[in-house]
Amino acid sequence: MKNTNIEKKSNFLKQFNTKIFANIKSSLINSQKYFGKKLSNIFQSKQINETLFNEIETHLLSSDLGVQTTKKILDSLIIENKKKNIVCSNELYILLKKEILNILIKVQKPITFNKKMPFIILMVGVNGVGKTTTIVKMAYKYKSEGKKVVIVAGDTFRAGAIEQIKILGDKYDIPVIYDYYKSDAASIIFMAINYAKKNKIQILIIDTAGRLHNKINLMKELKKIVQVIKKLDFTAPHETMIAIDAHTGQNTINQVKIFNNIIDISGITLTKLDGTAKGGAIIGLANEFHIPIRYIGYGKHVQDLYQFQSSTFVEALFSQKK
Repeated sequence: MKNTNIEKKSNFLKQFNTKIFANIKSSLINSQKYFGKKLSNIFQSKQINETLFNEIETHLLSSDLGVQTTKKILDSLIIENKKKNIVCSNELYILLKKEILNILIKVQKPITFNKKMPFIILMVGVNGVGKTTTIVKMAYKYKSEGKKVVIVAGDTFRAGAIEQIKILGDKYDIPVIYDYYKSDAASIIFMAINYAKKNKIQILIIDTAGRLHNKINLMKELKKIVQVIKKLDFTAPHETMIAIDAHTGQNTINQVKIFNNIIDISGITLTKLDGTAKGGAIIGLANEFHIPIRYIGYGKHVQDLYQFQSSTFVEALFSQKK
């Protein structure tokens, strides 16, 4: 009977992982066509020479990996080619996949929830990256796992931000703490943390404004928010996550730099993965910052958020669409 239960659990996990792979593969269909398929074509029946390496370099740069990451991958391929005297271009193609996997596997680190109550997640990111949607997806995920979750509408600057998060919270039965438009975000967060402590809330997810057109105000507000959080729990925020839009390519590097200079980023969630045709920005982010990638998000459904797995992502990215 015990063995039967183990087998059932094993089969369920296999089916679950297969479904996740299929969903991620589907979300990367545009990147498969541009990045994966085109890259595969570059290697088809080609001699290993300077021309081939130039083609690889051009494609990686045009796929938003960035100069630094492209150089790292290319240098590694050239060194391995000299060492092993590779004749078959397909072998070089496999080495390239491994090099990308080696970069991404270092940032495959899920959030570790400690016993602190509430566990405070501070969400940052520029306006329009899908930050609010990601917050609701995260809250829904944690609630589905049996955790008590509350969202704080800390973006009081953008018109409609509070209403948007309230509507989504109501839709999925997730409590949202909020105040009026243009109220003091730090005060709302202070109130929310005290509420969470009294009501034994396990996870508190805080939304913040993302107005990069005025970096000074953004910096002041974020620093004030962190100071308020630390007054109530000096170990918090326990996770400071940035939401990054996969569409924005190399701009993702600049966004992470700006926010990381203001506040230490501990995790990244890549959003709108299904809309980009390049898909290489995530590799550049991983190589340049070494910040853990927590989740990848795509689609309009609240379930469309998955814990980042490097091998699944690489296999989906390089998968050939027939």
